[in-house]
Formats: sequence, C-alpha cells, structure tokens
Amino acid sequence: MNQPVAELTARRLQALLAQEQVAARLPSLVAGVVRGPGLVWTGEYGAAAGGVSPSPDVQYRIGSITKTMTAVLVMQLRDEGRLDLADRLADHLPGIGYGDRTIRSLLSHSSGMQSEPEGPWWERSPGVPFQELAAGIDDGHAAHPPGATYHYTNLAYGLLGELVARQHGTSWWEAVRSRLLEPLGMARTSYLPEPPAATGYSVHHFAGTLTEEPAHDAAAMAPAGQVWSTVGDLALWARFLRDGDERVLTAATLQEMATTQSGSAADGLSGGYGLGLRLLAGGSGTLVGHTGSMPGFLAGLFVDRPRGTAAVVLANGTAGLRCEGLPADLLTTLEELEPALPAPWSPNDSVPAPVEEILGVWHWGNTAFSFAWTGEQVAVSKLANGQTAYRFRPCQDGGFVGTSGYHHGERLRVVRHDDGAVHHLVCATFVYTRRPYDRAAPIPGGV
Repeated sequence: MNQPVAELTARRLQALLAQEQVAARLPSLVAGVVRGPGLVWTGEYGAAAGGVSPSPDVQYRIGSITKTMTAVLVMQLRDEGRLDLADRLADHLPGIGYGDRTIRSLLSHSSGMQSEPEGPWWERSPGVPFQELAAGIDDGHAAHPPGATYHYTNLAYGLLGELVARQHGTSWWEAVRSRLLEPLGMARTSYLPEPPAATGYSVHHFAGTLTEEPAHDAAAMAPAGQVWSTVGDLALWARFLRDGDERVLTAATLQEMATTQSGSAADGLSGGYGLGLRLLAGGSGTLVGHTGSMPGFLAGLFVDRPRGTAAVVLANGTAGLRCEGLPADLLTTLEELEPALPAPWSPNDSVPAPVEEILGVWHWGNTAFSFAWTGEQVAVSKLANGQTAYRFRPCQDGGFVGTSGYHHGERLRVVRHDDGAVHHLVCATFVYTRRPYDRAAPIPGGV
C-alpha cells in the first residue's frame, strides 16, 4: 500500500481545499494527490453534491480531461502504423470541412479552426449525430490560418473522435472503454453518470442559491468533454500519464505528447499545448495534464513526471474553481513538506566501447566541454559552469543522436584517423576537438 502523507501535510492540503471551496463558492469539491503507485491523500469540502456525500468514489463530469483520452486513442493508431500525424484530416474523413488540416494540428489546437461547432451551444444542448455535426462545418469560419497560433477548439476533438471510431469500426466510447479503461482498471469511469454521482449546479452571484445545470449526452461532440469519473479513477489515469503502460501507450509516446507543439502570445512561456495535453510551467519544470468544464462541473488533473506526483480536483459548480491553480498549489505544498527524493546514484557496470572512446574533454573552438556517461546517455557539460548543454544517446551504428539542447535530433559523428583512432567529432557542422582549434581539424580548425 502506498505510504500516506504525514498529518501536517494532510492538514495543509485540506486547508487549500477548504479555502478554494469557500472562495470559489463551489457546492462541493473533492481532490486527491498521487505519489508513487497511487493516492496518498484525498479530501472533500462542502456538502451540496445532490443527495450524495462528496467522496473520492463519487462521479463528477470531467469535461475536457476527456480530450486526453481521445488523444491517447489517436496516438495508439499512430504507433500501430494506421495513420501519420502529418496526414490531412481529409485522408481519414473525406468530404468534411477543414480537410486540409493535419492530425497533428488538431491534436495540438494549432489548426486555426473555430472553437465551437455551428448551431446552439453544444455543451448545453442535446447532442447531434456526426452526420449533422459535419454538415454544419464551414472552414470559412476559421479563426486563424493553420499553424499561426494556439487556438483551443472543441470541434477538432469531435472530428478526432469520429476518426477513431472509423478506424476501429466501432463507437468512440467503445474504443475508450476497451482500449483505455479496461486495461487500466478504471471501473468508475463512464459515458453517462453511474451512482453515486454529483449533480451539477451554477451559483447565483448575488443570492448564493443553486440552479441545477443540464447534463445532455453530447453525442458527436462527446470526445471533447462527455466523460464522468472519480478522484480514484483519475488517479489511475494520472499514473498512466506519468509512467505509461505497454498495454495502452508507451512512456516514450507519452513523452512525445508532453512536448510543446503550440502556444500563444498571451500564455508566453507560462504554458502551452502538446499532443492532447495541456502544459504548465511549474513543479520540477513542466506540469502535464488538462482542465475540464461542462455545465455544472469543473475539473483539473496535472502530473509532475520527474517527481512522480500528480493532483486531481473535481467540483460541481459551473464557475470559480482554479482548474490549473489548485492542482499546482497542492503539488507545491506536497513538495515543500515532503520533497521527492531523487533516484540514488549507482556506479555503471560497464561502458559501451563507442561511448568509452569519446569520454573526457573536448573543445568547440576554445570552449571546453566534458563528455560523461550517465548509464544511458552522454551528458555534455561546459567545464566553465558545469551546466549540461546537450545529451546524446548511442545508436547501433556506433554514432550518436542528440536528445536535448541545440543538438536535439542531430547526429553526432565520430571522425577517425586512418588507424581507426578517434580524431574529432562533428555534429551539424560543430567540430569538437581534443585541443582548442586543432589545426588538423576542419573549420573552425586552426585560427
């Protein structure tokens, strides 16, 4: 069983929850914090959940956290070779508006397409079948040119859900259930609410009274925000987003999804969007997850992957919850009171021969770099300040490929003397030599 947080930590986390519920005037608010294999703390505040007591097993509508599930299904198809992220939408959904947009741009909200489908506000109206949704799409209503900026679009995820359904020859929801929920053991996540479930409310600004909100089946727009879930089940989803699961999606593909694809001038460097995942500056670097809102409900789920922690919050109010801020605050408090421990250092059992011969000091011009083996990659650090500038992983052909820094994705090539001894290294015209400005090396060579 996972070790729970200390009493003081639990009290501080509960105080954050209580302060949020009061300040935001939320009928009820539930939350959980994940560390290691599962939940280490859960809390609830408020009582107006519609005839049920709020708890980690009570369902709330999770809104656009649903999009992360749709995105994982699309990435499964990519990993199975059934589509490419560079494919146009028309390659898979012919005859529909925005057919020239790529799958990648839809996932990352960089397609420029309008935010909402035509017609009544889909979140507050009975859903329509896909044929009716598609008939109303007019790409003349695009908000931006493709790739110009991040622009959030629910419509894109309605289209991606239909793409998933056609690829699997079944409904989008059946794909979610069989390919995501069942393997991960998320038995309390459903398409429609299953008791015990909270009732969604809006709060009258002046009177403080409650109005029950509608909870229609979103039908064709369901892949953008339909799903109901619990703190307990979303803790399982957060653990998956952190670690991956070979039955669903690898950790490598999840890391790809968590790589920034689009952003806006308004967000600056504070946040961006990956492939179906919202990215926030915070924690150990970047928090990964999503927010959610539907009439009567708000939600947030964010993961700090290096620290192995995550936070989930669910509320049954239309407005008020800091869907990004509260999860971030919970994770900050956890780290302040119970810091994550790094993996212990251990010596390397061996060093691959291609790696061993490039270790040590190399110079780019007069600038000295240390090439050191971490056990998985070669870390290249400036000797002047010790900061890691680049990392390379060895390839089977004896070369290396960059994994971070300016050389990310570039090939590092080992150049040898006639007798086979290493003479210098080259990466994207950068020449590294054992001594500054080696005259026997290519440009920049001797000065």
